[in-house]
Amino acid sequence: MRNNKLTLLVLFVLGLYANIASAQQDAQYTQYMYNTLSVNPAYAGARDVFSFVGLYRNQWFGNNIKGTPKTFTASVHSPIAKNVSLGLNAVRDEIFITQETYLDLDFSYTLHVSDEARLNLGIKGGAHLLDVDTQRAYEGAYNPGDPDAEVFIDNKFSPQFGVGAYYFTNNFYLGLSAPNILETEHFDESSVDPNSTSSATAKEKINFYLTSGYVFDLNEDIKFKPAVLTKLVEGAPLQVDLSANFLVNEKFTLGAAYRWSAALSAMVGFQISEELMLGLAYDRETTELTQYNNGSFEVFLRYEIFKNSKNMVSPRFF
Repeated sequence: MRNNKLTLLVLFVLGLYANIASAQQDAQYTQYMYNTLSVNPAYAGARDVFSFVGLYRNQWFGNNIKGTPKTFTASVHSPIAKNVSLGLNAVRDEIFITQETYLDLDFSYTLHVSDEARLNLGIKGGAHLLDVDTQRAYEGAYNPGDPDAEVFIDNKFSPQFGVGAYYFTNNFYLGLSAPNILETEHFDESSVDPNSTSSATAKEKINFYLTSGYVFDLNEDIKFKPAVLTKLVEGAPLQVDLSANFLVNEKFTLGAAYRWSAALSAMVGFQISEELMLGLAYDRETTELTQYNNGSFEVFLRYEIFKNSKNMVSPRFF
């Protein structure tokens, strides 16, 4: 068993290092349906309220591998004028030797397609800070005396610019977005050789997102919503997340999700009050990695105020 864990550790390090050296991929969320602003700036203002969401994800917990992924997200958005909304999103993503911070300002403009449908067009701009340090590596996972294995990037700044569209009615939504369309290359700052021809240590790649969902009113007390998130990025497998949630009496949410060839998930949500909602999710790997960890979990909190009953209000699902 100890040898198996050591082998997994080495593969884990090599896999993460290969990801850092080629294409950077955005953080993933099981409860993406409550965290839409992090992937689509056009979602700003779509709920017609001042909305705050905080989310924490701990991936592959309960093992002896250091540096498993952890993500912290906080966002706030609200209409500020007729057809105009603003949002602010912050993400902290920690994976092994890499720490990334995103700070973004979102702007959306609403087009009234019909009496029941709206189309939000959004843009976002902000900053990305990349921090990579091989000194964080688990002892024995690499050779600290080998200069080729040493990487140090100290909170390297790069600009972010993204676009998105979000069409929605009372029962349906469809979103298409690219949270960052700028491809930035980062280099090892510890290198002092001016003649070095080494390639970039990390390179940002465009992540494309397609999201959709529909709310079925099964009866007066129960709503059912299937939803899908598809993420495409060069150099990484296509990610497809399928989910199905039931909303009971506008208070209790219960559902399940499947990440294609990756994980099964269970979700539960509580509408504690008119303003406050709490949500939990648990993932279990469907790959061989499941034998080395106890799964992944997420917890999120949403707080909303200043509800305007004169505007079209989307179901609580989105």
